[in-house]
Amino acid sequence: MTRARIIGVGSYAPKRILTNADLEKMVETTDAWIVQRSGVRERRIADESEATSDLAVKAAQQALERANLVPEDIEFIAVGTTTPDMLFPSVGNIVQHRLGCRRVGSVDLLAACAGSIYSLSFGSQLIETGKYRRVLCIGAETLSRITDWTDRGTCVLLADAAGAAVLEAYDGDRGIIDFDLYSDGQYWDLLYMPGGGSRHPATPETVAARMHYAKMKGSEVFKVAVRMFVDCAERILKRNGVTADDVSLFIPHQANLRIIEAAAKRVGLPMERVFVNVDRYGNTGAASVFVALEEALVAGRVKRGDLVLVAAFGGGFAWGACLIRW
Repeated sequence: MTRARIIGVGSYAPKRILTNADLEKMVETTDAWIVQRSGVRERRIADESEATSDLAVKAAQQALERANLVPEDIEFIAVGTTTPDMLFPSVGNIVQHRLGCRRVGSVDLLAACAGSIYSLSFGSQLIETGKYRRVLCIGAETLSRITDWTDRGTCVLLADAAGAAVLEAYDGDRGIIDFDLYSDGQYWDLLYMPGGGSRHPATPETVAARMHYAKMKGSEVFKVAVRMFVDCAERILKRNGVTADDVSLFIPHQANLRIIEAAAKRVGLPMERVFVNVDRYGNTGAASVFVALEEALVAGRVKRGDLVLVAAFGGGFAWGACLIRW
């Protein structure tokens, strides 16, 4: 059968590094408090000239170069993001033009931090149907733009980055084996941004009420997120007749080290088979899985024939998992 195989991965993180020591000067917090609760030690922040599409283009260019392709080879672009440059045109539309792709289709997938899994799943289906041969999947965020720097519960976590993966049709047993996508809107008020949409469009009042920043109930998110990780991981492994012992590497959404550790333990995966870079990047939303995958490949943590499990969750809630034979 035809599968979608990842043939090139790229990532980009802004140059500015914001450390926990820097945050101690901005909000009432300490390095010890941040590390204990999240595992984050530093994060990347976009400068004033950088928007989400700028980060996305750089990650996509690297992915294309590693795939030995040129922009004209891409037939569709799927972008997962929570922080588009503007409501329209989409980030995908902007990336298509700036990369120099042909007039191919493009779309933004708004699934919060699960946008990585959603874009991979969307792209793989376009390939498996036979409609397209090559699809560019991107996760890109400038979460610092929706961060309330007076709220220590969120400002210590959120950050900026982009990652990309080129999918290509492949007739064989390698590639994206399976995926699952889920959502449950009953949890919407645990992680959301109230202002800026049709419910609460921008007004002087919504700005004064700080409604255009991400809001999070941390302890509640922790409980639900761990359960989501475990549930979707166990389901996809069981359905494909494999166990945690068969997984060479687990690449989870880098939201919080404590969530990753708790989920890995319940699934039965030792931390030496879990990729973690949240300490250096923080939570980069829909970009985090792609950035982690790129680093894992460069570090030699993923080799041909390995079974890789990828999972992510985000506000809404939306979550999902993807099983890949490398």
